[in-house]
Amino acid sequence: MQPQFAIIEPNILTGIGLQAILEDIIPGAEIKLLQTFEEVESLETNQFVHFFVSSRIYFEHTQFFRQQSARSIVLVNGDMTISGVKTINICQEEKQFVRDILALNRNQHGPHGNMPMLSHSHKPSELILSPREIEVALLLSKGCINKEVADRLNISLATVISHRKNIMDKLHARSLADIIVYVVMNGLADVSEL
Repeated sequence: MQPQFAIIEPNILTGIGLQAILEDIIPGAEIKLLQTFEEVESLETNQFVHFFVSSRIYFEHTQFFRQQSARSIVLVNGDMTISGVKTINICQEEKQFVRDILALNRNQHGPHGNMPMLSHSHKPSELILSPREIEVALLLSKGCINKEVADRLNISLATVISHRKNIMDKLHARSLADIIVYVVMNGLADVSEL
C-alpha cells in the first residue's frame, strides 16, 4: 500500500508546488491536495501518514490538528514557531525547503526515530551517476557554483557545465533541489552536511 499525504492549503499554487516537491522526495506516494478543512472531514483521515496544513487552517481547527499532532506539519510564513507542533517555512528557496523536509525525516518521531513520511519511500536505487558526476552533484548540493566546482575538482568550467547537464538529464531533475534529494536519498551525503 502506498503512503498517503494530505496537503491542506487554500493557496492552490503553494499546494501544487509542495505536491511536486513531495512527489520527488517520496516516489509512489499518493498526495491529496485539499483547499478546505471541510474536504478533510469528508475523507477517512486515518489513511494519511501526514497532514501538511496551512497555518490559517491549523489555527481555525486547532483541536483536530492537536489530536493529530504526530502527523501534522504546519506550513508557516517565515520562522514562526508553534509550541509542540512541527512547522516548515514555505517562504524560502526550494533548496532550503527540501533540506528542511529531509531534516524533519532525520530528526523527528516515529518508530526507531524515523519519521513515517520517508520510511515508506523507495530504497536507494543503483547509482546512475558516474563517480565524477557524483562528485559534481555533491559540490552543487553543498551550494558551490559551477566555477567553484571546476576549481575544487581541477576541471574546466565547460566540463562542469557538461557534467551538470548530464546529471540533470539522468535524474530527470528540474532544479538543484532534485539533485539534493537524490544525493540525500541515496546516502551520498547527510542533510546536515549540505
